[in-house]
Amino acid sequence: MKSYNWGILGTGNIARRFVEGLLDVKGAVAYAVASRTEEKALEFANQHSVQVAYGSYADLVNDPLVDVIYIATPNNLHYENTLMCLNAGKAVLCEKPFALNSTQLNEMVALAQSKKCFLMEALWTRFLPTIDKVITLVDSGIIGEPHLIKADFGFKAQYNLESRLFDASLGGGSVLDIGIYPLFLSQLLFGKPTHVTSLSIKAPTGTDITTGMVLTHPKDRMSLLASSFAVSLETKAEIVGTEGTITLHRMFHMPTDITITKDGKTKKVPLKIKGNGYNYEADEVMKCLSEDKIESTKLPLSFSLDLMETIDLIINDEL
Repeated sequence: MKSYNWGILGTGNIARRFVEGLLDVKGAVAYAVASRTEEKALEFANQHSVQVAYGSYADLVNDPLVDVIYIATPNNLHYENTLMCLNAGKAVLCEKPFALNSTQLNEMVALAQSKKCFLMEALWTRFLPTIDKVITLVDSGIIGEPHLIKADFGFKAQYNLESRLFDASLGGGSVLDIGIYPLFLSQLLFGKPTHVTSLSIKAPTGTDITTGMVLTHPKDRMSLLASSFAVSLETKAEIVGTEGTITLHRMFHMPTDITITKDGKTKKVPLKIKGNGYNYEADEVMKCLSEDKIESTKLPLSFSLDLMETIDLIINDEL
């Protein structure tokens, strides 16, 4: 595989973890980083051995040596940043949530297809060996017919009306920020829901602090999901079948342990994990680019569109 120069938009914690993940991807070059201030970009570049630092997103996007851009900016900027990159002819890996709503995402996807540019949501969990193994186990029939998913994600966050977690204009709310992980797993294993019900407790800013979700799916399947900024939840996932249960332990969205419980006995599933986990999604992007693909078959744009439509239903139900 040829080498690819990565440009990083944003200098927050997730950008740092992604660049660290690139170290375990053959052919990946952490070439450039951009922030809204040159000082932050230079600090990030020096800490992570990035070659070029830009004090504006536009300068990085217009650098002809950048092959692909990872968007790690706040949620409310994903839409405009993605459009800017695509209009410049750049391949894009955009951090989750892909956008704030389906209207934005449909426009992003349409532009990528018209420009014939690669576009993918950075739902890194999809590419982890743990998730591949769970799919294999479910398909093998080891737990019989799967009928129920129980999954949650929650941590206690200090309330601050200006925080990105609680500010609606910044794409705040537990569903968009962390509830997306249980929803992703539910859709991956059971498909797009046929019915969605949710209840939320909201902050004074109007964003959800805690949300409970019940989804029904084809083949008489159901998902019981929750997300919260008010309390720490187990942040694990269970796939319950007619003959047993597969458990992804805390934190299920990261490289984690898997166990199978069947006939009263529990056994651990051996796994080999490379790097910090972010390397797997970067590797998928580069494989797609090397094959001249404009989207991933492992995480197609249709999947992200369906996921955003479900999130829209939940958020609109809250209002």
